[in-house]
Formats: sequence, C-alpha cells, structure tokens
Amino acid sequence: MTPKKILVVDDEPLFRKMLRRFLVGEGFSVVEARDGDEAILAYKNQGPDVVLLDVRMPGKDGLETLRELIANDPEARVMMLTAVCDEDVIDWALAEGAADYVTKPINLKYLGATLQAVIASP
Repeated sequence: MTPKKILVVDDEPLFRKMLRRFLVGEGFSVVEARDGDEAILAYKNQGPDVVLLDVRMPGKDGLETLRELIANDPEARVMMLTAVCDEDVIDWALAEGAADYVTKPINLKYLGATLQAVIASP
C-alpha cells in the first residue's frame, strides 16, 4: 500500500524537519514547502492527501494559501497550524474549508490522531 502523502508548509526549517521525522516515522510520505507560493506549486505537482499549513508566514500567509488551495480543489484536505490561538482566525479558516487546526507547540500524538481522522473522513 502506498503511504499517504502529507505536504508540510511552514517557513521554519527546523519545524519542518521535526514534522518530517515524526510523519515519516508514522508511515507517511512527506513533501515540504516554505511558503504559500511553494505550497500551491507542490500541491499541484505532488497531489498530497493532506496539507499541514502554517497560518503565519511571510509573503502569502496560510489563510491566503488556504483560500487558493480550496478554490483550485474544493476537496483539498488542509489542516491549519497556528502558534496563536485566535478564535477569529480559526473560525475563518474552518469556514473557508480547513478540515481542522492544530496549535503550536504541536502535541505529536494529537497531530497523528487528527491526521488519521482527516484522512479517514469522506
């Protein structure tokens, strides 16, 4: 069986590296992007099963990127990553089509369970 592919989008290289190690250890295939523009291109070229998308990034932020991903593929499964637990941002992201959100610092056990739930959802 082919492993599920996760696109990790975050401007912090060490954070992406940490997530890559965890996700590969959980049996996922991982693609990385450092900003919104790279994320859009990687999504088109790689066709990931789930996108883990940081909210705050320089240039095109996560909310703009979410909007573009969903506009291009309404079935895209995107989980937002946020260091700031801002209810308005979270509500907006969910209303725009995000499947879920995870707050930083990441609880890896919770992230793994949430990813499995998003992948299993119709």
